Amino acid sequence: MEEKPQIFDSEPSERNDLESILEKISKIQGECHKILVGQEKLIELLLVSMLSDGHVLLEGVPGIAKTLSAKVIAKALDVDFSRIQFTPDLMPSDIIGTSIYNLKDSTFDFKKGPIFSNIVLIDEINRAPAKTQSALFEVMEEKQITFDGDAHMMDYPFIVIATQNPVEQEGTYRLPEGQLDRFMMKIVLDYPNHENELKILKRFRSQIRKPDLDVVESVLTIADLRSIQGALERIHIEDQMIEYILHVVQATRQHAHLYLGASPRAALAILRASKATALLAGRTFVIPDDIKFVTPYVLNHRLILTPIAEMESMSVFDIIHEILRAIEIPR
Repeated sequence: MEEKPQIFDSEPSERNDLESILEKISKIQGECHKILVGQEKLIELLLVSMLSDGHVLLEGVPGIAKTLSAKVIAKALDVDFSRIQFTPDLMPSDIIGTSIYNLKDSTFDFKKGPIFSNIVLIDEINRAPAKTQSALFEVMEEKQITFDGDAHMMDYPFIVIATQNPVEQEGTYRLPEGQLDRFMMKIVLDYPNHENELKILKRFRSQIRKPDLDVVESVLTIADLRSIQGALERIHIEDQMIEYILHVVQATRQHAHLYLGASPRAALAILRASKATALLAGRTFVIPDDIKFVTPYVLNHRLILTPIAEMESMSVFDIIHEILRAIEIPR
């Protein structure tokens, strides 16, 4: 995934389009690296999910740049951005909006909440109770909210990037499986390695204040995003690759150590994400490595271990990689 992109077997006009897209994506990555250190894979996965029109869940301990990463990549896109800090006392109306009485004409006007934006950062999503989480079900899947019988559509694009802390349990609520399934990817972040943490310290050794996001330029417009997603739809995926995705998904439903397997929505997410990965690599077609790369991130939050597997300290990632090793790769 870190090799220099190569463009294969495409017509001259199509090749020019791909080169233009790769140039724009390279600019986004460059802007992100102005702030983020050693997060190449995270940036790639965020781009894959966003280009695939999917929501992202970032999980990791405090202080490893989950929120900062979401802010930086949103800043690199010329779109509206809003942030919602989830708390136990947050109400659904604090997210989607509410009706305000208009004294002038004696009517109720709908005042939109912070969810009405292009990229919405939800910080510590697991701190809000089920009643508040339910406000996200409709909007994350159908990109609209229904209030007083009226549907209010989201503007294009609409992408949710949520963060959660897996360590602190007091005052948190487990996300429902139905809500987790609405996230295209769950990216689990770990501490940086020695080399990258040293780079972070050296880069900011003379800086007392927090990183200035104004140094990040907006390099991708909404029109650019539409164009890239149009190119994404033209990425070719062979029937045997689709069969490969299906075998992987069905294997999760039959695995002895999994209580809950992947849904058809998960299979579609793997398909879309693998096409985006191929596009970022400069290809007009999907290869097995694209599918293998995105599958752990698409499936890890959708699968539930059996009690026995949990007692034996198995991890979902281990089972996903076991499944990928066991299924024959299409030629």
